[in-house]
Amino acid sequence: MNPRADDIDKHAAWWLQRRQFWDANPEDEAAFEAWIDESEAHRIAYWRQNAMWNRTERLAALGPSTPKAAEPGRSRILPLILRVAAGLAVLAALGAGLVNLPLRPKDRVYSTPVGGHESISFADGTRIELNTDTIARARMNSDQRLVWLEKGEAYFQVKHDPAHPFVVMVGDHRVTDLGTKFVIDRRAGKVEVALIEGRAWFDRTGKKPASQTALLTPGDEVVATAQSMLVSQRPISELEDSLSWRQGLLVFRGSTLGNAVAQFNRYNSRKMIVADAKAAAIKIDGTFPTNGIGVFADAVRNVFGLHIENHGGSVVISSTQ
Repeated sequence: MNPRADDIDKHAAWWLQRRQFWDANPEDEAAFEAWIDESEAHRIAYWRQNAMWNRTERLAALGPSTPKAAEPGRSRILPLILRVAAGLAVLAALGAGLVNLPLRPKDRVYSTPVGGHESISFADGTRIELNTDTIARARMNSDQRLVWLEKGEAYFQVKHDPAHPFVVMVGDHRVTDLGTKFVIDRRAGKVEVALIEGRAWFDRTGKKPASQTALLTPGDEVVATAQSMLVSQRPISELEDSLSWRQGLLVFRGSTLGNAVAQFNRYNSRKMIVADAKAAAIKIDGTFPTNGIGVFADAVRNVFGLHIENHGGSVVISSTQ
């Protein structure tokens, strides 16, 4: 059984406090290394705590460059007070939640309309591409690299920085970068994450037990809902085909007509309808522009002899006339 995410975070904070404030002996360090090596979740949690600690250390260093002469013993007491206060700040931030933070004025919101596509570059070298009908919110600065995918689909090419992990929040789920290229799709009450390159840690946040955790490697695809999680392997070539929207294309290899139509409908205000199960089950192969409803309709009519009718602003496809 996987431990709770908040228990892992608290344990990570405890280790950070012990290593910063106590005189650790070799046995302590050995125990710490053993805990870190138990899972990627432990390592990621400790990185997050350590990054926060480093920020408080920098704040404590922003004092006068030529302080007044200290009273006897005071020079040792003040740094200790500052370090304890910094440690308490770490624990307070842990209790408040590290990533589920409210919208701040510096957050940037990006969105695309139906059929839209936007590429975003950040100062750290990270790139995000938003697919059709997508909304994302980003907080990217020297201290934090956080993105909330509110809806839709996005491709991430992350510049790895162990001191500042890149985190994507998708509802109650979280993806933490470990040097990665991945795509996240948030639709219809579920989250899909496909890893193209590198590694990423997938888990749940919030008050519920974090039973949904997985270390993703290239080719892994995770599909998660509020109640379940499934991890499967797909060839990288298939995952790359699913990213053809980045070039304005849809690639189908043995896809059913029903699934192909559902994909087209994501990118177009004018919808297609498959009128019967026989037509919907036909397997197709091909590459089409995302806005190529007319080209697609002509192709299935000519190749499969299907009937195409414009009805009420929609394109209706059926196997009989």
